[in-house]
This record gives sequence, C-alpha cells and structure tokens, in this order.
Amino acid sequence: MSRRKWWVIAALCTIVLLCGAAVILGYLRPSLKTYADADGVKMKFKTEGTSLLEYENEEVWNEVFAKGVNLGATVPGHYPGELPATEEDYLRWFKQIDDMGANVIRVYTVHNPVFYSALVKYNRDKGEDPLYFMQGIWSPEEQLIERQDAYDEEIVQTFKAEISKAVAAVYGDINVEPKHGQSSGKYKVNAGKYLMAWHVGTEWDPAMVEKTNTVHKDVPQYEGSYFSGTEDASPFENWLASLLDYTATEEQKYGWQHPMTFTNWVTTDVLEHPGEPLFEEDLVSVDARHVTPVNWEAGYFAAYHVYPYYPDFFRTDETLQTIPDGDGEYNTYKAYLRKLKAEFEDMPIMVTEYGVPSSIGVSHHGPGGKDQGGHDEAEQGLVNVSLTQDIYDEGYSGAILFMWQDEWFKKTWNTMPFEIPADRRAFWLNVLTNEKMFGVLAMQPGKTEQITIDGDLADWDKLPDGEVKAWSGTAPGVKSMRLTHDEAYLYIGMELGEVFDPERSKLFIGADTIQGGDIPEKELAGRTLTGGALETLIQLGQEDESQVTIAPSYDFHSRLYGEEGYWMLPGEEAKGTKNDPVVPGGSFHSWKLAISLLMNPPDTRFSHPFVDETVGILKRGTTDPESPDFNSLTAWQYQGQFIEMRIPWMLLGFGDPSSLQVVDYTPLQDKRSFSTVTADGIRLAPWIAERSKQNGASAAESPEAINLQDIKPYTWELWEATKYSERLKQSYYDMQEIFTRLPEPGRQSDAK
Repeated sequence: MSRRKWWVIAALCTIVLLCGAAVILGYLRPSLKTYADADGVKMKFKTEGTSLLEYENEEVWNEVFAKGVNLGATVPGHYPGELPATEEDYLRWFKQIDDMGANVIRVYTVHNPVFYSALVKYNRDKGEDPLYFMQGIWSPEEQLIERQDAYDEEIVQTFKAEISKAVAAVYGDINVEPKHGQSSGKYKVNAGKYLMAWHVGTEWDPAMVEKTNTVHKDVPQYEGSYFSGTEDASPFENWLASLLDYTATEEQKYGWQHPMTFTNWVTTDVLEHPGEPLFEEDLVSVDARHVTPVNWEAGYFAAYHVYPYYPDFFRTDETLQTIPDGDGEYNTYKAYLRKLKAEFEDMPIMVTEYGVPSSIGVSHHGPGGKDQGGHDEAEQGLVNVSLTQDIYDEGYSGAILFMWQDEWFKKTWNTMPFEIPADRRAFWLNVLTNEKMFGVLAMQPGKTEQITIDGDLADWDKLPDGEVKAWSGTAPGVKSMRLTHDEAYLYIGMELGEVFDPERSKLFIGADTIQGGDIPEKELAGRTLTGGALETLIQLGQEDESQVTIAPSYDFHSRLYGEEGYWMLPGEEAKGTKNDPVVPGGSFHSWKLAISLLMNPPDTRFSHPFVDETVGILKRGTTDPESPDFNSLTAWQYQGQFIEMRIPWMLLGFGDPSSLQVVDYTPLQDKRSFSTVTADGIRLAPWIAERSKQNGASAAESPEAINLQDIKPYTWELWEATKYSERLKQSYYDMQEIFTRLPEPGRQSDAK
C-alpha cells in the first residue's frame, strides 16, 4: 500500500470515528421536547383559557408561570443602538439570571447575532430546563408620536420590516447590513425552540391612539389568516391585529407557532380611573380582547407594564383603596391588579414590566412607600418581592421584572433639565436619575471596587499613581485632604487634627466651581470667605444634618419652579414654614427634586399640589456589600480622625462631569432650559464648627479667613470611555428567593 493511500484511509477512519462520537454525544445530550401537530407545525408553549401552557417530557401540556426579567441592550458608556454586549457578557448574565430562578428573559428589540448564538450555546446542555426568551419587536415609536397616525404608510412598512427582521433573526435566517443605531450581522443560529412568546410593539401614546381612531373611524374590521379584529375593535386595535397577523405569517414559514401579545400599559388600559387627575392618563383604551387568534393554536395573551407609582391614580383614586396593606395604608397595586384581571376572563394576562429602582433620586411617589426611587438595594428587593407576590396571587400568568442591569443612558423627567449636554448621559452615572438604576445587577462606577466608604483610608494608598490628588489649601483642624473621582462621584478623604465627633462639631466643605454663588453667612459663623463664593455646601454632622445644600442664587429647583420658570413654588409666604427652602439654622437651600407638578382645572380633572423632596441628604454607613451595615446609598463614614465621603456629581452642580460642564447662572431660556459652562474644576474649602462655641464659631482665637483663590481647583482629564464593574445587588437575592419559592401552577391540561 502506498504511503499516500495509507494517509487517506487513516483520515477517513478518523472522520468516521469523530462523526460517530458526535452522534453519540448528541444522543446523550439532553433534548427539548416539542409538540408537533398533524401538519408538522411545532409548538413548545401555547395558551388555553386563562393559562400559559408548556409541553413537557411527559408529552402533556402543563401550566407554567413565566418568571423573568427584562434585559437591556447596552452597558455603561454606550447607547442601546450600539449593542455592545459580547458573548462573554451574555453567557455570564444568562447564568446569573438562571440562578435567580427565572425561566425567561424578555428583550425589547432584535439584538445582534451574538445574543441568539450565546443563548443556544448556554442552553445546549440544559435539556428540558432551558432559559427561554420573549422576543420584543420595537415599533416606530418616534414616528408614531410625531405623525399621530398608526396607518401612515411609512410607519406600517417600517414596522413590518422590523417584524420580518425579528422573526428571521430568531430562526437564524438573515444577513443584516450595518445601520446606525440598529442591530446587524449574520444571523445563522436558530434559537426558535427557546422562544416563549412574541411581544410586539411599545407603550402606546394615548393621543396618537385617539387620533388614529378618529382619522380612521371608517376602517373595516381586519380579518387575517391567523389574527383578526373583533366587531368591537377600534381602528387602532384593528391595526394591531394586522401586525400580529403579519408576525404569525412570518413565523409560519419556519414551521413554528408561539404565543403572541402586544405591549400595553396602564395609561391605555381597559379600566376607568375617576381618581386620575390627568385627562391623558385615562383618555383611551387599547383592548387586547378586541384582537383574536383565528388559526393560531399557540394562542394569545394580554401583557401590561404595571408600576405601583404611575399614573398618579395609584395614590389619588379612592376606588382602589379597598385592600389594607397591614401598615395603615392601602395596597392599591394589588387592588388594581385584581380589577384588571377581572376584565380578562377568557385569556391569560401577564405583567411584563414592574419594579422600583435603587437610587437617591425620586420622581414619583407610590402608596406604602413604593416610590419611583429613594430606595436602597434592600428596600428595592422588599418592594419588588411584594409586587411579584401580588402578581402571582392575583392569578396572572407571568411576572417579568424591570430590569436586569442598570442603564446609565436613561433619563428621568425631573433631572433631564440639569443633564447637559443630553447626548453625554451614557458617560457618567447620575444617581439622582432613578431610571438609570432599576437593575438587580449594579453597573458600578470605576472606583467602587477600589474605594470602600467606611472611614478607613488605607485603600486610597492602593490607587494607581496620579489618581489621587492632595488638597492644596490649609484649614484649622484639617491635617490633610485627598481627592479622586469616578463616573458617579467626587471622593474626599480627610484626616483631622483630632477625633471627629458629630455630637461636638460639624464639618463643612464649601464647593466653588464657577463665577457667581453666595456666602453662607450663618454656616460660616463669623469666618470670612473671600476670593469668590460657593455654589454648594457639604455639611456633615448628625444624621438629620448631613447633606449637600445649594446657594439660593444657584438653586436649580427654585429657578426652574419659582418665578423664573414654571412659578409653582410659594414665594415669601413660605418663610418659616415647611415649604421654606432654607435649611433650618442655615442660609443655603435644601437640594430638592420635583415629584409632582401643580395642576388645576380645566387642564386637569381636579387640583393637585406641587410636591417636591429633598435629595441632598448624605447617609452614613458603609459601601462594603459584605458588611451587615452595608447601605447602597451610603455617602460618608468616619473613624476616629478620618472622614471619607463620595458626593454625587449633580449635587455639586455638574451637568456632565465627563466634559467638565457645570450648570451656570444664565437666566432660563424660555423659562425652561438651563445652560452650562466649562469649569476649571472644583475648589473645596473646609472648616470645622464647634457646637460648644456660640453659633458654631471656630476654635481659633481669631476668626478664620478663607480665600478661595489660595486653593487650587481639583480638576481632571475629560473622558470618552467609562470604567465600570458589575455586582449582584441585594435585591437580586430577594428575587432569587421568591422566584425559587413560587410554586408552578402545575395544573395538567387534557389538551393533546
């Protein structure tokens, strides 16, 4: 036998052996049981009555409760359209989500191919216990709001193109050319067997829905091959029926059927809310009962985004005050769920968004403290668990928590005016913007794992050279002060001349960033401040004293909502009352955010007062997650002579620290818009006020003189890239406990 023939035979034998091994391994690998009808169409999930059913190994359909989490498309330093997540990111997240006890991930839009290939890779050895996903299909939201007409031909074609792309992407059957702000690439991996359901569209603008219904009042009832509108369907609901039908038609090409739903929210629900002050929040209904499957065995369900604090009727509608919460208030969230569920007697209903954020900032109040923000991670977990239990107890078919990861690019109505420029939000973490911090996975700024706020400055010594700067000034009682920063905070580490005791003294640190400002005469208590003035003032003492305050002439809140802006704040009559912006015993203002604006008829159904909340309070504790004293909102701590703190950028007046942009004193444009100026940095002037001295005067024999020009500003290089780390929040483990504890409904169906 020639040498060449020998090598050919050997190679063939090797190939045969490898193929055999692959077959054996494939046979041994756990498989996923799917149902096929007489025509060979496959299903893994379907709806029946008010239940979601899963086809399982015993070849029966069993009821299942969808326990899940919404997954965003981005990481810090990026916007969603950039889709920066890698396979490593996805695989790590899938494992953590799976370990949390979730059985499904919801995504809002088509991700890059790596998402689908990573999910298939993760599930490869999971057999009958995979992690499923719910595929969202993004609607042309901006065009819908702008044109106020869902039947606009360009909108319809754009939406249908996105549907076709989504279906083909799930089944690994499309190449998408790169386009700014959208997913793209070669979708080669078929993830269809891991799909739980299709989730079409976004939250619908009520004015757009009403306008569409008015303009197209004569549109005929839609009758499709798989989904149709009912006789009671509005024009907008018929439009939705046509899009669900189109989605079904596209999926049918691949020999699969999955349950369908469209996105809905409380604003366009099917209930009436006499206690809602805003007309637009109870203007029009989008009713899932007015769309029906006709030849779609996988079925259809209703899906709502339901939060406990929005709209305002959760606080103001007495018809929801029917279920005591055990703490002297009412569980209006549970009452709402019960009323909504009662409307859907013949179909399943899920809550596919709910939750509260762990943030300093707050933007809405909810009954029983279920506010949009103002929670530490432990409180976030308690509220989220309570909401999850309510959803389960009221007979819903699923609870999809918002959100998996914190999202730095997000915005909130009450901090938007101060985040300038808006297109740089993703480059820093504003902890006053609650929308950024809904995640159960913390996306921590760069120094979080390097500096623990605990009053021990030893970890400062381990920071790389050049990342810590020594304060250039001098002050009685202050031996040294060190400064550093990251994407969320200015860090200050101080050593005093003697042990710090909040019972005996207060520590003040004045902050000067730009020309202008005020002199805090009362807080200075006889000291002189020259060479400029202050924008903000850090004050550390007893629990109710520790906060950042803001100069009266600089106060964002007073400028925006006072005479210069909306004119919703009381004037001189507020002095000496609870509405007085001046800090008790001081001369600067409390740092506040608006929670609810002043509303009066005929613009609203009834009057509603202006509501705001102080957000400048600095909590003392530790940022060490392993400590029993851990609090995710911790701002400062002291040990002996050492004091350590981290101050959120916005409390110091920064509209964007990554480009050194500071909100300035320019009058508001159109009484609504602030402007910024580039700062040189920030000058810090500390002083210690002894409580034993009259009016908190200095311990020195002669009055202290503080000259801001003698202090070199702390400054930094502009940044275009972010550093961050991930950490599972306390609320993650709370959700893990309830997701693991909740029993599956487990009722076996007779359907075959």
